[in-house]
Amino acid sequence: MDADFYRQQLFDDCLSFWFPRAVDEVDGGFLHCFGADGELVDDDKSVWAQGRMAWMLLTLSQEFQGNPDWLRWAESGLKFIREKCTDPEDGRLYFQVTREGEALRKRRYSYSESFAAIAFAAHAKVTGSDESAGLARTYFDEFIRRHLIEGIKPEKGTGARPAIDLGSRMIALVTAQELEKNLGKCGQWTQLIDRCLHEIETLFLKPDRQALMEQVAPDGSIINHFDGRTLNPGHSIECAWFIMEEAERRNDPRLVELGCQILEWMWHRGWDEVHGGLSYFVDVDGKPPAEYWHGMKFWWPHDEALIATAYAYRLTGNTIWHERHEQCREWSFGHFGDPENGEWFGYLNPDGSISSALKGSLWKSCFHHPRALLKCYQLLQK
Repeated sequence: MDADFYRQQLFDDCLSFWFPRAVDEVDGGFLHCFGADGELVDDDKSVWAQGRMAWMLLTLSQEFQGNPDWLRWAESGLKFIREKCTDPEDGRLYFQVTREGEALRKRRYSYSESFAAIAFAAHAKVTGSDESAGLARTYFDEFIRRHLIEGIKPEKGTGARPAIDLGSRMIALVTAQELEKNLGKCGQWTQLIDRCLHEIETLFLKPDRQALMEQVAPDGSIINHFDGRTLNPGHSIECAWFIMEEAERRNDPRLVELGCQILEWMWHRGWDEVHGGLSYFVDVDGKPPAEYWHGMKFWWPHDEALIATAYAYRLTGNTIWHERHEQCREWSFGHFGDPENGEWFGYLNPDGSISSALKGSLWKSCFHHPRALLKCYQLLQK
């Protein structure tokens, strides 16, 4: 484990690919759909990406305080969210807009709001803006209202087979953590963190199956159908390091054990012993997964595994996490990496060969990978 390696990758390989080419100096905000050499392949904008990339730049500003353009670029993204990505009828954010900001898609969930919340909170921390602090709270309140209050978010199906999801708890947890870092402690957010930790452990964690479920029935029971049995190891590993971060904040050994246990189980569930890398989906009972891309290797689970193993090693000193970190690092940079043009490819075939030359899409932007590089640098510096 080498902190300097991650700093070099962050600045010389990742950020140099994205900036300034991702900054839309004409219409504002960020472009993010790029091919292998940085060619713009689509100019539609994901609202997720506007918040995520603004947060990334503002977080870098707090850590390194070196580039005045970071704040200017981030504020362009925040302005684009406020002026172009907001539905005037209800104040909710869209999911996808044109380059100029014309609405294309709006979804029933409020993940756009959660990423806007962390971006505006980071802006408030950097600039002292009370307006940004207020917007962060407003966006997060909308996320909580829609995702964690029963009956607010429309059902995806008919409601005949009710289910609750891990993702809402994870995002509520990490968003509350970010808001507390940047806006200060808040009893409401601390209670929410406690609630999310409790529900993750008591409803979604299944010690008898050695798995963290993606969705369960409202009482926590396993739904014995395709969707209910499907595990996403990378998602669970991301959840594990969110828990470990809270464990470190609270100096709580029990939470350290919980996070490491999830990481252990889901590493074994997901790591491909034949070709290497983390498979995208597996079935909890070992049955054939329904999703045809289940064996593909996506970029972001490997970024989350790098953070989680670094956290586990830092908090426990157990050398198994050092070994797995290095295993993941060598495989990931060797397969996703592009030394010629920088950044990571997003999507690999099950055998580790490149499936698509995309380095940016409506889903992949300047977020998971630079966040992992920054977090690993910070953890190893400590």
